[in-house]
Amino acid sequence: MNTKTVVSKLRGTTQALHILGVGSNSRFEFIFTNLLANTKHFASVFDIYRLYQGSTVYRELKLRSSVVTAGQLQVLPQEQLFNTISGVWNLSSDQGNLGILVVSNVRLVWYAEMNNSFNISLPYMQIASVRIRESKYGPALVIQTLDTGGSYVLGFRIDPPDRLGEVYKELLSLHSVYTETPIFGVFYETPADKERPPSQTFDDIEELEQGAGGEINSKFTAYLADGTGQEGGTARGRHPFYCKELGFAMESLKEGYTVKDLWDVLPSQ
Repeated sequence: MNTKTVVSKLRGTTQALHILGVGSNSRFEFIFTNLLANTKHFASVFDIYRLYQGSTVYRELKLRSSVVTAGQLQVLPQEQLFNTISGVWNLSSDQGNLGILVVSNVRLVWYAEMNNSFNISLPYMQIASVRIRESKYGPALVIQTLDTGGSYVLGFRIDPPDRLGEVYKELLSLHSVYTETPIFGVFYETPADKERPPSQTFDDIEELEQGAGGEINSKFTAYLADGTGQEGGTARGRHPFYCKELGFAMESLKEGYTVKDLWDVLPSQ
């Protein structure tokens, strides 16, 4: 995302929000202008996007991450802890690992008692199924994750069996509630603004070439969105080289780009 100077039939020369999207070997380009003279709404788009990028623990499975500090789970904003169960065996290895299972309104977390860095944080968003199955260790709580969560099959032994059944029912209930009202981890409050834009209209615009004074360097997103010269996610024919400007090795740049083009994402003050 960046802002660009465009020529609008409705507003003349103005700033527009420019978004490049990539998916399924296709590229999508969107350009939005604001009929109001104030373009502060564009800033809120960037703010929310940064919040989204910084809140992946709400939505993605995390293995061996820093979710536990000094034996205590780092509770997320708007996260409510419902149950903390000691003496839970993680059956992912042959010998099993003893740890603590924490159940909240957003996720379930298990971490080893002897080594807190051996842990898993699993948001309900990534759970495909929860069930009780027989294992070589006896009845176990088995959780299947979605493809987006790595397609893992996680097993936990909780004694006694009555306690296992209670945790199973609790997880089913919390997963069902979360499915109806998910928490994505993006919390943003806008200042009071009584201005309301007029009804939506389509705007014919013409892009102007951005110079050094552009608000945000569009070459950075263009470089990321450009799928040419790549195969299977790996650059083809561009070997690593030592970059003296940055002080480390990096892949050779695509033709027409410099390190400065990609490094100077924000404008100079």
